[in-house]
Amino acid sequence: MRRLAIPVLILLIAAATLWQRDAGTGLPGPAQGAGQPAETRAGLPAEAWATLELIERGGPFPYRKDGSVFQNREGHLPAAERGHYREYTVPTPGAPDRGPRRLVTGGTPPTTWYYTDDHYRSFRSISLKDRHSP
Repeated sequence: MRRLAIPVLILLIAAATLWQRDAGTGLPGPAQGAGQPAETRAGLPAEAWATLELIERGGPFPYRKDGSVFQNREGHLPAAERGHYREYTVPTPGAPDRGPRRLVTGGTPPTTWYYTDDHYRSFRSISLKDRHSP
């Protein structure tokens, strides 16, 4: 039952995000952004923006590990005390598991945001203003 619940929840989140975008709320969606592929906005996949919206709302999160402490063992992010960073899954279409994509936030409430699409091998800093700029 749990295996079915997660994909259904992801589909509901995606549908709600698209519905809100179409309703003129200004939420990021895959069709926004002139000259960018339909699946990206400011270089991030639509699923990353949907996850970011979930983080800002405080959930509910579809994955059990979402919101857990990210330890920065690889040292790719600036040094910080334990508990400063939190990780959230960005769904990867077609992946049989959580996939390699994550959003990592720094601070409570978050003041820094990072995205990885290669399971922590590299990160890029993101700005929340990116979601409203083409």
